[in-house]
Amino acid sequence: MNQTTTMNEETFKQRQQSVMLEGIVEEPVKVNYTDVGSGTPVMLLHGIPTWSYLYQSVIPELEEDYRVIAPDLLGYGQSDQRDQFDRSLHVQADMVLKLMDELGLDQVNLVAHDIGGGVGLLLALQAPERINKLVLSNSVAYDSWPIQDMLVMGHPSKKNESTEEFEAFLSKAYKEVFAHPEQLTETFLQGIMAPYLHEEGKLSLVRNAAALNTNETTAITSKLSTIKQPVLLLWGTKDEWQPVETAEKLIKDLPDSTLVRFDESAHWVPQEAPKEFSAEIKKFI
Repeated sequence: MNQTTTMNEETFKQRQQSVMLEGIVEEPVKVNYTDVGSGTPVMLLHGIPTWSYLYQSVIPELEEDYRVIAPDLLGYGQSDQRDQFDRSLHVQADMVLKLMDELGLDQVNLVAHDIGGGVGLLLALQAPERINKLVLSNSVAYDSWPIQDMLVMGHPSKKNESTEEFEAFLSKAYKEVFAHPEQLTETFLQGIMAPYLHEEGKLSLVRNAAALNTNETTAITSKLSTIKQPVLLLWGTKDEWQPVETAEKLIKDLPDSTLVRFDESAHWVPQEAPKEFSAEIKKFI
């Protein structure tokens, strides 16, 4: 496995665009996103505790062939972090649709990691005409979430920790679920944590974790068999947070689905194996 080349966080941020979106929550919210390349649109959704920077090594692989859009979910990354709106999967799904409308996208191929996968499943059910194909990577589903670390993160008292304590907690969480520590470069580690290492960002991540609600996926379990889109599951099998057993259940419940196992990866497949991850997406689309 080759060492991943890492774009630093500042360079990544400078390429982002920003838009104010209305009709999602009570007042307009700022959403930051990357929009590069041309052709068939592919949207990349991250999970928690990350932001779209998770895909910094994947975007260069895909933008040669596709128009790649990678938003920061509400409350995450460089998007709105104010402590005054809901961050549930349903709200994130609404944000994705509003952003698509803003960008003139009738339909996208959706690639989604972690809780982004929960958003993807909601969209496939609630707005099927907007999603062409769906890729789920180490995604939440059923009652596989929230994991213990995120339950701890979501307790309101977590906001009282110092930035140093918060950084130590996050850093440990990343390091524990990298199958190949050499892929967790210092540049990537600092970049993925950066939006949350100040007072507003710290509180925002606490609120993001508090919004994680198993009911949002258990409520749709009985409907998974009605999803008609082709679904590709790209799963790091060394993942202790979202184990491959979840993928094996999804394969049975999703009528048109395929599982590709990444036996050398854990939770962070887009960073651990970006070239292989991107190649599977290209083949699928």
